[in-house]
Amino acid sequence: MKRRAQALITPVALLVYWQVIASTGLISTYLLPTPLMVWQAFVDLLMSGLLGRNIATSLARVFAGFGISCALAFVLALLVNASRVIEQLLSAPLALLRMIPPLAMTPLLILWFGIGSTTQITIIVLASIFPVFLNCRDGLRRVEPGHQELARTLHMPSWRYFMMVLLPSAVPSIVTGVRVGFGYSWRALIGAELIAASAGLGYLIIDAQEMMRTDDVMVGILTIGIIGWLLDQLFYQLVCKRLSHRFPEVCR
Repeated sequence: MKRRAQALITPVALLVYWQVIASTGLISTYLLPTPLMVWQAFVDLLMSGLLGRNIATSLARVFAGFGISCALAFVLALLVNASRVIEQLLSAPLALLRMIPPLAMTPLLILWFGIGSTTQITIIVLASIFPVFLNCRDGLRRVEPGHQELARTLHMPSWRYFMMVLLPSAVPSIVTGVRVGFGYSWRALIGAELIAASAGLGYLIIDAQEMMRTDDVMVGILTIGIIGWLLDQLFYQLVCKRLSHRFPEVCR
């Protein structure tokens, strides 16, 4: 309880400071609405169903795109780890693609797919696949030499070696990659929705900005941060804590 109370000190202090600054008139409420104005805007958006629909749209996109990213990243990591030839063939294209910001691809993706969910999901994949891939690849390469020698001595079948030696050795890196990659995917989604979307939290923000509703903009921004934090905490509680007894280095 004491730790939780200490964690609330800074947010509460910032909220009070925000209220004081906005209420004194030093900054126009048009530019910086008070917390009470933002709360009222949140209630209005929630009661109208607009906020819930946009949250559901963004979550559906991010889970779809991130699921594709994880599947592709894991397959690529297995291929690269299994074959030196495949690694050499893929290293240059992957390195080039990794250096291109996903949002830089947005104009091209709009030309190809329009402003529907396909564009946002593609941007999510481009943003999150590399953190997951690189961590999976490094994890698969961290098998202890003694374990490899033991597997060869026992003539362990490939599938059993994968399940009992290779995968357990890679679990900490895979979990870290998934956690980091999800953060990339969430931020990339909101950026994509700000540019090319007709629904979602990013669209809610840009639409409110065009209508000069600063309080709605603040609601969108705070909603993005809170949902991202909640999802990260949920992953920590469901995955990291359950694996920490066997893999102490997971999500340190």
